[in-house]
Amino acid sequence: MSHRSTFDLSPPTPLQFDALAATLSADEREVLLDHGTESPFCGVLLTEKRAGVYCCRLCGLPLFLAGAKFDSRTGWPSFTTPFDDSHLNYVRDTSYGMVRTEIRCARCGSHQGHVFDDGPPPSHQRYCINSVSLEFAAATDPLPDKLGRGAPEGAVWQGFPG
Repeated sequence: MSHRSTFDLSPPTPLQFDALAATLSADEREVLLDHGTESPFCGVLLTEKRAGVYCCRLCGLPLFLAGAKFDSRTGWPSFTTPFDDSHLNYVRDTSYGMVRTEIRCARCGSHQGHVFDDGPPPSHQRYCINSVSLEFAAATDPLPDKLGRGAPEGAVWQGFPG
């Protein structure tokens, strides 16, 4: 279930983007900025089981609730639904001789992964996301505020299932 977004989805300024990009490791840069894919079964968030929110590693926008995560046995963190549909952009990807739907952060444009129609009911969606594209915020922690915009009014996400 998606929630009505109260987050500022305007993109970072070029200076903010450069500052955020400067914090990335080489592996994070390869995936988030160059649309790469991490190797399966190696991501640190693959086995994360705590309640919380998975946010964009680059800009901090909440993308998935922990309650939407499931074990797809594909080697990457997988989710049935996004935190909010407006937090993701969907782009046709024809790389590697395949036709897929790429997922990008709607605020900063960073590559997250792909969505497929082979997930569990009721959505039948599998948002297959790279661990390095995400930053986990446990339910007891504040959401990341990487752009210094403060928490949006009414952004108490702890009440959501997660």
